[in-house]
Amino acid sequence: QVHLVESGGGLVQAGGSLRLSCAASGRTFSGYAMGWFRQAPGKERALVAATSKIGYRTYYTDSVKGRFTISRDNAKNTIYLQMNSLKPEDTGVYYCAADGGAGLFQTPTHQDDYDYWGQGTQVTVSS
Repeated sequence: QVHLVESGGGLVQAGGSLRLSCAASGRTFSGYAMGWFRQAPGKERALVAATSKIGYRTYYTDSVKGRFTISRDNAKNTIYLQMNSLKPEDTGVYYCAADGGAGLFQTPTHQDDYDYWGQGTQVTVSS
């Protein structure tokens, strides 16, 4: 069992930055690939970024490439999502998720791949 808690969300103006954190407790953190998902108002939850178990590989959806950076600190059992140049369309609830079945260098892209989810943190970008 892995317990995930997100933090760092809030209200920011377009062009601003936020850093989300996701703290994990429970099983060995380095045994999980991790992802950040976003659920925008009225839309399905979708993957924003993912990192492999030791952070060797990362994945970003096209809309955030060059603006967002996912990272992990396995010593602190925490992943981060640094979000720069925020746009109103980045608004939504951000969830972190953990996948224990991924290969060492895999960055899972499907919701069904992930076993554990946090409760989410709201990010609102005003225009």
